Amino acid sequence: MKHSYLKNTALALLPLVVLTVLIPVLPIRESWVTTFSYIGIYAMVALSVVLLTGMAGMLSFGQAAFVGLGAYATAALTTHWGWSPWVGLLAGWGITACSAWVLGRVTLRMTGPYLPITTMLWGLALFFTFANLDVLGRNDGISGIPAIGLGGWSLEGQTAMYGLIWLAVVLALLGLRNYLNSRLGRATRALLSGTVMPEAMGIDAVHLKTLVFVYAALLASTAGWLYAHMVRAVSPSAFGFNYSVEFVFMAVVGGVGQLWGALIGAGVLTILKDLLQSYVPRLLPLEGNFESILFGVLIVVILIKTRQGLWPYIQRKFKVAPVAVAPADAAFLPRSEKPAAGTLLLKLEGVMRVFGGLVAVNKVSFEVKARQIVALIGPNGAGKSTTFNLVTGVLPVSGGRIEYRGQPISGLSSRQIVKGGICRTFQHVRLLPEMSVLENTAIGAHLRPAGDARRGVLRSILRLNGREERELLGEAARQLERVGLGDFLYANAGSLSLGQQRLIEIARALCADPVLLMLDEPAAGLRHLEKQALAALLRQLRSEGVTVLLVEHDMEFVMGLADDIVVMDFGSKIAQGTPAHVQQDPAVLQAYLGGEEL
Repeated sequence: MKHSYLKNTALALLPLVVLTVLIPVLPIRESWVTTFSYIGIYAMVALSVVLLTGMAGMLSFGQAAFVGLGAYATAALTTHWGWSPWVGLLAGWGITACSAWVLGRVTLRMTGPYLPITTMLWGLALFFTFANLDVLGRNDGISGIPAIGLGGWSLEGQTAMYGLIWLAVVLALLGLRNYLNSRLGRATRALLSGTVMPEAMGIDAVHLKTLVFVYAALLASTAGWLYAHMVRAVSPSAFGFNYSVEFVFMAVVGGVGQLWGALIGAGVLTILKDLLQSYVPRLLPLEGNFESILFGVLIVVILIKTRQGLWPYIQRKFKVAPVAVAPADAAFLPRSEKPAAGTLLLKLEGVMRVFGGLVAVNKVSFEVKARQIVALIGPNGAGKSTTFNLVTGVLPVSGGRIEYRGQPISGLSSRQIVKGGICRTFQHVRLLPEMSVLENTAIGAHLRPAGDARRGVLRSILRLNGREERELLGEAARQLERVGLGDFLYANAGSLSLGQQRLIEIARALCADPVLLMLDEPAAGLRHLEKQALAALLRQLRSEGVTVLLVEHDMEFVMGLADDIVVMDFGSKIAQGTPAHVQQDPAVLQAYLGGEEL
């Protein structure tokens, strides 16, 4: 696996390394070297947009402000106090990280348009701060910024700065690639589906969003540092709102869900803008900013022709090897000890859930004992999935009490509940369609092994988590084999049938090593033989000590599998007992078929 990862990484970065080395020595005009330097700086910021928007689902219009923080920090320290540019880089990182952390903690709990609006306002506020502080030169900015020194060398010329800029781009791209193909990176990409599924897998969505927001801000700050020492001057106009919009355009045009899209987008937009500014005034000798109009039209045409961006369009022409590969010899993750058969595992007492004037769950009480398969059945709208959501912390209870292994869990969050050994699937499949089946499944192992503290961002960026990744991906592959999807490890999850996607969710839940496995309509969309295989798997899990609580509409499947059945109708429990018992219960027969036998 390690050899495969290094080979894939080397092949992916080879064109970029060649570009970095060859451009300075080729017989081309210095203006083109400058243009490629700008592309590198813009690509760094576009990478931060890809990380935020394409990978974590957060749209920011304030990245130019973070570029400005990095640029002004080094400009002020090196010109006013004579500090080293490298100290300016560290100072810019510190200021940017603190600012991004505060902004993130305040705004990232919000949904909808609030984050884009907040980042927009933050960018405007910082722009006017730059323009009104005497120490920062007001609207004139700061000039005379010294060149960067490196081991006795002064990087004064455009060619020298070009090499440093593109070295930074290579390192940023490699670091992001490593991060996104780690435990934390998969958790970050899971945020694209919202927060319900990630939280149910034990991911602290708000904390992770804040980390990603800071990471993206640091990339932008680094670009600002490079810009300041390349241009040797800074002014507020270089960090206005229009630049934030352009950085978003670069990411979208290149492919907002792809790292290489940031580079393609930055290159295309920068060169296109330069060409239009050079040639349009000659072709149209009229007053007016016609190049901007034509630029906008061309961007629209590109987006119409390549809906997902230029890089995905190019990538479809080539077969790309998977980055996350399951090792054949990965060590097994440690498993939790399962309670003895017959132990009281889950207890609901008078549980209620009210939505306004609608009572969705009405004083429901039942128990689940260890090493049982318990089915929760009832007609559509009976409150079964709502009860699941109450047990797993997706919804808060309006009344009553839920206990798990003798401890109340009614007020706990989803991620706190999954830590105790309860993991679930969803009635409506929640997968990342563009991620591989293997990676989707590995998200379920986010908290394993229990107590593992080796999950830092820096460890992931530096690829110091190789052993951990082998174990997690190996576990995901084994669980996919168990549910019959061993031949689909590297297919995109969205390309599989609905029934197969439900099996992915089951494999993902099994990766969490659950004590109580909660399955919401697991047999929906499966063919007859697949249902038989699923029933055999659930019986095997029961023999291994896993307790199963499932919601299902297929009565033949349920009656041949469950040890105990709880029947709900109109939010209330109307019966509980063995399959034979509930099939003869008059209330159950009335609820289902108006009095006829099931």
